Amino acid sequence: MKRNLSMLLVFLSIICFSQIEEKKLDELIQNTLKTFDVPGISVGIIKDGKSIYSKGFGVRSMNTKQAMDDNTLVGIASNSKGFTAVALAILADEGKLKFDDKVTQYIPEFQMYDPYVSQQVTIKDLSTHRAGLGLGQGDLMFFPEGGSSSVNDIVHNVRYLKPKNSFRSTLDYNNVMFIVAGEVIHRVSGLSWADFIEQKIMKPVGMNSSFGSYNRAKAANVSNIIEAHAPVDGKAVPVPHDWNETANAAGGIISNVKDMTIWAEFLMNGFTTKDGKKLVSDKQIQQLWNLQISTPVALKNPYDSNFGGYGLGWFLTDVKGHKQVYHTGGLIGTVTQFTLIPDLKLGIVVLTNQQSGAAFSTITNTVKDSYLGIADRNWLKTYGERMTKVNADYEKGKKEIFAKSETFKKDKNNQIKAEQIVGTYNDPWFGDVVISSDGKTFRIFCKNSPRLKGELLPFSPNVMIAKWDDRSYDADAFINFNMDENGKAVSAKMKPISDVTDFSFDFEDLDLTKKD
Repeated sequence: MKRNLSMLLVFLSIICFSQIEEKKLDELIQNTLKTFDVPGISVGIIKDGKSIYSKGFGVRSMNTKQAMDDNTLVGIASNSKGFTAVALAILADEGKLKFDDKVTQYIPEFQMYDPYVSQQVTIKDLSTHRAGLGLGQGDLMFFPEGGSSSVNDIVHNVRYLKPKNSFRSTLDYNNVMFIVAGEVIHRVSGLSWADFIEQKIMKPVGMNSSFGSYNRAKAANVSNIIEAHAPVDGKAVPVPHDWNETANAAGGIISNVKDMTIWAEFLMNGFTTKDGKKLVSDKQIQQLWNLQISTPVALKNPYDSNFGGYGLGWFLTDVKGHKQVYHTGGLIGTVTQFTLIPDLKLGIVVLTNQQSGAAFSTITNTVKDSYLGIADRNWLKTYGERMTKVNADYEKGKKEIFAKSETFKKDKNNQIKAEQIVGTYNDPWFGDVVISSDGKTFRIFCKNSPRLKGELLPFSPNVMIAKWDDRSYDADAFINFNMDENGKAVSAKMKPISDVTDFSFDFEDLDLTKKD
């Protein structure tokens, strides 16, 4: 009797501690909005096949002040990569491709910088971030939105990207390779990537409110959709949506927490739809959710994780002895997080309309901890204090750089003259960059990315600062001119002035050569 009573008490304690109280979670999300200056957040939780939490908080737009709810559509960004991987798995099950097939089998013109790698790179390499390209390398071809490069242009231009690492040696997160994977889907299936995702995945899964791209959502005259927001001078403001259609396979899906929890349940139910149709075989699931390339894990970490890395379309790790399948996504003005702990039948979705990763981590970690039996660790306080310090350091560093520029402005004799640098510069994969002067100020304009334009400010005898007109980018960059014996620029290199800059502004990967 005593033994049975003890077991009952243990069982009851597990039940009581297995779910964060709804009121407490509501309060946490409201406080998260305030702490990280996020206009709107929606959160969905699915447990044991049931949606147990699905709510929106704040506003979907600071302009309209309309409320954010669980139907509000958000760009899920790189959480789209999981859909790309599932699309490839479906085609593999249909016998139309294999993950170990060479990319050139389907895209004959595909080349990488190294001829050997060009012939060896596989579909699996594309979707595991192990092809050798660096973090975000090549993203400027589609980021920020408004660039003129087509998918075919991007596929062609990969050959000009000098790899940061040797083939299959490291995990370096890269969007361009997923764009190529999307083109494989297009060529094998005859459908556009977005058509395939909507018809072959979203429709059978029951994601009836979601779209394969932002343009498709807008064409459907959807009204319940966020506006993006980004911090400018320390305060969140509305900014234009930012994702180029050419990059949909890497991050183009528009969805909401209701549909994303349906997606989570489908995945945790053996990739099986509610009507019992299994879209992906166990053989392919093993490929998707098995570690394909690892990344180091800190010896001491909050979840006692022993391994980390990437499968096909998802990050993988262990948390307190449980396998976790997860991903995040980020655009200018929005970030999202998708987390599964399959053996607990737990899925957590957080969608936001501001680019604060600390906000989604605060919510996800708090919910996750409640199911892992971990006492409240006050993630809001931890991330709030951390980001206050980090942001202050970023702002201090940027102010020091601009102060140095103001000081150097007074040294007229050592400043770069117009006749030294004005003209057109070219990078083989990015295209032309034009530097002009009206006699008083210098301007920079990127022809294939027309929203990337701004003023050039003096910094040192051969370095200027590109201060972009769109201040939401937070991506001002040094441009270092290499002069010939006559003091005329022959080439230039760029790099961000601050570590706050999103990695997709991969200025450091440009090799600009002066054309005229």
